[in-house]
Amino acid sequence: MAHDTMICRDVQGAAKKSCLSSPELICCNPMKNIAKNQNLKPETINIFGKTLSELESFFEALGEKKFRAVQVFQWMYKRGVTNFDDMSDLSKSLRDKLHASAVIITDTVIKIQTSGEKENDVTRKILFQLADGEKVEAVYIPDEGRKTVCISSQVGCAVACQFCATGWMGFRRNLSVGEIIGQLMYIRREIDPEISNIVFMGMGEPFLNYENVMNAAGIIISEHGPGLAPKRITISTSGIIPKIYEFADADLPYNLAISVNATTDEVRQKVMPITKKYPLKDLLESIQYLNARRKNPATLEYVLLAGVNDSDDDAKRLRTMAKQLGKCKVNVIPYNPIEGPDLKRPSPEHIARFMKLVSGISSPLTLRRSRGRDIAAACGQLAIKEKHDV
Repeated sequence: MAHDTMICRDVQGAAKKSCLSSPELICCNPMKNIAKNQNLKPETINIFGKTLSELESFFEALGEKKFRAVQVFQWMYKRGVTNFDDMSDLSKSLRDKLHASAVIITDTVIKIQTSGEKENDVTRKILFQLADGEKVEAVYIPDEGRKTVCISSQVGCAVACQFCATGWMGFRRNLSVGEIIGQLMYIRREIDPEISNIVFMGMGEPFLNYENVMNAAGIIISEHGPGLAPKRITISTSGIIPKIYEFADADLPYNLAISVNATTDEVRQKVMPITKKYPLKDLLESIQYLNARRKNPATLEYVLLAGVNDSDDDAKRLRTMAKQLGKCKVNVIPYNPIEGPDLKRPSPEHIARFMKLVSGISSPLTLRRSRGRDIAAACGQLAIKEKHDV
């Protein structure tokens, strides 16, 4: 059963009231927070989202020692504290200095929707309002020993995949590091402190906001922050080829999932217009390059669309593709319906036939079980629908 909850938070992130399962309207006035943010002194810096090295530079500019950066970094990202007065190992004089020169502004939560009946099996979709009034969504997904958070990296998306609701929004802007990390911090603080996995598979194309996404991931794995193992973080891309090469050359430790979604350029161009710029042949070459340099191979994501990319020939070509790439995992995702395109989800029988035809590859083959479809929280369903989403 789906439930909606509206909540309000102050500028330092403290909940005035909270509820995660009741459909009751509690309170909602996010514009108060935005007004406060817009009235900040010009010289005041929002330090939420700063990396450790950036915080070290900030404290040096204040005439303080570098170790102060570690202290504040830990307070913000490990403990979830967003009020300088609560940072008990800082002297009063330093706290006063921080109040005069800095602020910690996090995303404002204005709506939570829930799906599921069992307490330990409830998917939650969280709607965040940003300081400029833009909105993004994140999803908390508990499932069979895992507690996953699906994070957004952009407001909207320029890639315009036909099966993705975010793509139908168009692109508005990139999220800052603080806006990205703020989604996780809220969920750890208010919903579940024991998050085990992070997937950058929410709104937006992470590789078109590459630097901010990598900085956010760096904060997440820091021993002074949440401290998740890099293997617990998966970044998804629609196939931004130059960034795949950059990711491979940087030898970054995160998992990479690449949305293939078709076995021919003709079909892929129809559902993923970016194929015109980055043809399938070039994409597969970049995946081979990546796999040759990493112990952890890429995962091929394949959204299954009835009558589009789910034929027997498609299945056989996907199997051949996976074999040629060698170590790639294959994750098949039956289409989750959205408003707009004339696309359909294959029948269970057809999905089973497709999976059987693809099987036989040496690498893992999985069928994703989507969660939260009744609240539009499943893969491909995140989108902001303007005023009626508030």
